[in-house]
Amino acid sequence: MITNGFMERYLESLLRGDRNNCRAVIEEILQTGTPANSVYVDVIWPITAEIEQLRRSDRITPTQENLATRINRTIVNQLQNKLPRRPLKNKKIAICCGLAELQELGAQMMADLFESDGWEVRFLGGGLNNDDILAFINEYAPDVLLIYGSTPKQAPNIRRLIDIIKDVNAWPDMRIMLSGGVFNRAEGLWEEIGADLFAATAFEALQEASNDSPADHFERRTIKRRKKRRQKMNHKLPVNIEQFVGG
Repeated sequence: MITNGFMERYLESLLRGDRNNCRAVIEEILQTGTPANSVYVDVIWPITAEIEQLRRSDRITPTQENLATRINRTIVNQLQNKLPRRPLKNKKIAICCGLAELQELGAQMMADLFESDGWEVRFLGGGLNNDDILAFINEYAPDVLLIYGSTPKQAPNIRRLIDIIKDVNAWPDMRIMLSGGVFNRAEGLWEEIGADLFAATAFEALQEASNDSPADHFERRTIKRRKKRRQKMNHKLPVNIEQFVGG
């Protein structure tokens, strides 16, 4: 059982940069019978979100954020082999993200959990341009492309990537999911820039990716393409993006 006491001790240890105590707290949690995937979803994920919020509100220093993020990543690497392995689903997902350490960590956790759930996963990480991503999609043909952890300034480029994918329509059954970063903070922005799915957490990402039917997806994408042609968009950024660029 994961109590508030565990969470408080773990967060305090992270912000002090105390690696040994962080490992000790996680080990105590595992010894209560809590499975590794629950540690991902119910401990590391919300703590990571809390660290991001603390940093954005200037309540912790960049150094504390870096210490906490690197310790969390070490813990996640150690827990990966403890995750359950469910039967293969014959589904493929490609996951990419922004350059920041927190974004890489969140995307890595999603990759681990999708793999645990039986998906075939390719974790691209950050730093790839749109051409690189498009080339990989063409080769790998994933069922889902998950883009995690965008900053406000990255959102227009993600929109361009989505526009290209939908204009080319070479992968009509592939769904595009956004999560993390500005998409968690700006309600409806994921839909405004043309994604098919949104998930605020790793658990929601698994649910959304598994529950959405191909027929519903095809209908939505077709409607969006018709709407886009009717509107004759002239490459201006949507209002929602402009409000958050520079934030």
